[in-house]
Amino acid sequence: MALRPVQVNIKAVDALAVGRFWAEALGWTAYRPGVTTYVGPAGGLVWPDPVFLGLDVVPVPEGKRATKNRVHLDLATTSAAHQAELVAQLTALGATPVDVGQGEVPWTVLADPEGNEFCVLEPRDVYRDTGPIAAVVVDCVDPRAMARFWGEALDWTLHEVTDEQARLRSAAGVGPYLEFLRTPDVKTVPDRVHLDLLPYAGDDKAAEVNRLRALGATDLDLGQGDVPWTCLSDPEGHEFCVLAPS
Repeated sequence: MALRPVQVNIKAVDALAVGRFWAEALGWTAYRPGVTTYVGPAGGLVWPDPVFLGLDVVPVPEGKRATKNRVHLDLATTSAAHQAELVAQLTALGATPVDVGQGEVPWTVLADPEGNEFCVLEPRDVYRDTGPIAAVVVDCVDPRAMARFWGEALDWTLHEVTDEQARLRSAAGVGPYLEFLRTPDVKTVPDRVHLDLLPYAGDDKAAEVNRLRALGATDLDLGQGDVPWTCLSDPEGHEFCVLAPS
């Protein structure tokens, strides 16, 4: 048994506007299947996408706090010119430069119109075939511990693990990476960005949730009430949801 990441969940006051921003940023399409805005590859809504992680932008009443998100997206580029063009395009769409203490680095740190941080990376060979999202990046205290938990939780392959970072990717070798980067600070507030996981057809969601609890996940009450998904947090408190198979 194992779970697969199927989307990145982003909370926003104006979910439609933020969804449209990300659709333009990624060259994808914003769909409105219900109260949320789903961003996925153009050509019609396919869920779950067999290759990419879509974005599900969920409306919430409260805005983002000043605290930096501990989960963010890294966007891939193919050349220095592409990176510069993408930064200019995103700025024109409403992104703003952000200083998160990065200093002099070859990537550019921006925030979407509601303040969610993300990075536009310089060209890197490792991300040459990921699509527009190079990686979903999670700040953590112990990348090795995160690799153990998430390596067991998902059906993805562990590509690298050190004291400073861990990297996983779909066993099929497609789509973005999931990365855990060591940071000195600990999680203090709920995040506005998290992963949604899905069991495979025929797998038992309750059994999967119990398996995650045995690995170190804890139940999470965000005021979600009676819903078909289960909210959990990993051993460092990063929120995630296990969705019900459709």
